[in-house]
Amino acid sequence: MKLVIAVVPNDDSVNATSALTKEGFFVTRLSTTGGFLMVGNTTLLIGTEADRVGELKEILKKQCSTRTRVAPTSSSFGRGLSDQSVAEETVVGGATIFVLNVESFEKI
Repeated sequence: MKLVIAVVPNDDSVNATSALTKEGFFVTRLSTTGGFLMVGNTTLLIGTEADRVGELKEILKKQCSTRTRVAPTSSSFGRGLSDQSVAEETVVGGATIFVLNVESFEKI
């Protein structure tokens, strides 16, 4: 048994969750914030058999796309987000996936 923790963009969370549940995965969604851009994410908790982890990763890969976004550089932090802030294009999106071994699992 594995516990998969997947951090996905809010923009992709509904499609990812729907695709996972359609394939029989049980998903718990948590609203989270953090990372470089301090934007909202969704953290998915998914318990699954070890032999289905590859399938789960493929679903997330298909549903969680990367995109380009204009963001302030670290040199503009402290100046505020005014019109004079320095900005650059950054690739965002995709999914960050952690796969953990589960020692024990039971539904009660």
